[in-house]
Amino acid sequence: MMYPLVRELAAAAAPHRVPVAVTCWVLGLARQPYYRWLASPVTGPELAEAFRANALLDAHRDDPEFGHRFLLDEARAAGEAMAERTAWRICRDNRWWSVFGKRRGRGKNTKAGSSVHDDRVRRDFTADAPNRLWLTDITEHATGEGKLYLCAVKDVFSGRIVGYSIDTRMKSSLAVRALDSAVARRGQVAGCIVHSDRGSQGGFNRSSQHLDFGGVQDRCGGLEPEDRRCARGASAAVAC
Repeated sequence: MMYPLVRELAAAAAPHRVPVAVTCWVLGLARQPYYRWLASPVTGPELAEAFRANALLDAHRDDPEFGHRFLLDEARAAGEAMAERTAWRICRDNRWWSVFGKRRGRGKNTKAGSSVHDDRVRRDFTADAPNRLWLTDITEHATGEGKLYLCAVKDVFSGRIVGYSIDTRMKSSLAVRALDSAVARRGQVAGCIVHSDRGSQGGFNRSSQHLDFGGVQDRCGGLEPEDRRCARGASAAVAC
């Protein structure tokens, strides 16, 4: 787009003012399209794409583990309708990729990536007291009005569900609310380990799985603002 250059050279405050006709002749541009652009520097399609990009960026910031399809759903829910191809192109151009990256290779010979946290459970799903080990999972349920996602937190010692949350989208806030619910019910939970697999949500994967390390503090019995960023999601299953 050379039109901004033409406008800059023709400005009254330019150190060496060049008439529009001369600049357009040198650059091989027609003057009528330039004047149409000058009357409306930002076109309708450009403005629409900017709003779409803002909606996708907001969704990407809230849930960095989402790919372009999930981001598209969030943008549509925010009122910015667009085609899937458009969402993919905008995400590609701005490099808004999922934090999990792309899977390389297929089939049984594909190797799993490196562990994103220490496995504090090591397949020993037992506990000798309450609030020592919690398991978390997200399940999908079909209803007559669409899908619902349930995130539950289970205490291994009692076998009880100590916290849960429900939403129509599998977002990071779904897991955060479930963990908040569990902490509110159980109170002092310092030292409790929260276990989940790598799954499709990344919050617990980025934490230490330990609530007194980047998690719940003894003095407050709840998640602090920085700790919420460590628990920005959950996983899709509870397998090791």
